[in-house]
Amino acid sequence: MPRIAVARPDGLVIASYNIHKCVGTDGKRDPDRIVDVIGEIEPDIIALQEVDTRFGERKGLLHLERLEREHGLVPVPLSKPSAAHGWHGNIVLYRKGLVSHVHEISLPGLEPRGALVTELDFEDDKGVRIIAAHFGLLRRSREQQARAIVEHLRRNRERPTLVLGDLNEWRIGAKSALRGFSPAFGALPPSAPSFPSRLPFLALDRIISNRPGLIGDVVAHETPLSRIASDHLPVMTTLAYDAV
Repeated sequence: MPRIAVARPDGLVIASYNIHKCVGTDGKRDPDRIVDVIGEIEPDIIALQEVDTRFGERKGLLHLERLEREHGLVPVPLSKPSAAHGWHGNIVLYRKGLVSHVHEISLPGLEPRGALVTELDFEDDKGVRIIAAHFGLLRRSREQQARAIVEHLRRNRERPTLVLGDLNEWRIGAKSALRGFSPAFGALPPSAPSFPSRLPFLALDRIISNRPGLIGDVVAHETPLSRIASDHLPVMTTLAYDAV
């Protein structure tokens, strides 16, 4: 049976999705399927990974116009316009709130990686910080990248914060390469298996928060379409609006 999170009336739907450059498990590149999966989720905020071509001059692969026209989702603006849609392949789309700050971080590690930090302000002086990231394949790199994000938070004002992305780590606890998150995020809870999409058993994709009660349970969005559109399933949760 499909596992789909349902938003509470007082919450916002938050999601993360590695779209695998729009190439599905059938080997076909089809950006329209990605838009359709996002439409199934109906997110208020979603972080996507692998949204650009990988080599040469990176070029965006998303149908941004369709996402805005059909789902009201617009990308957080980057500091430098380019043919790429994201920062190291990371993009944040939103339909609620006002972007008050965007910061692009280059993450340490053997492979070029980055995190996109966005501060969204809502009504009633509420707001949230979204950190969208795609961590490296090497354990040592993931350890460094988690610590780099915590250090960035240490240097900036305290705020409700979510990390969304493909963190390439299925372990939790002392054996996890993500244990460097603990000073800011505490012990990481288990996440929903999201990879590979046809038969998910590894929880590579995560949504974590720096405050108890800020988000609900994280689940994988598993439908016939999401199982074929990418090799990862999207993961999603609900942000408790009253907690921000």
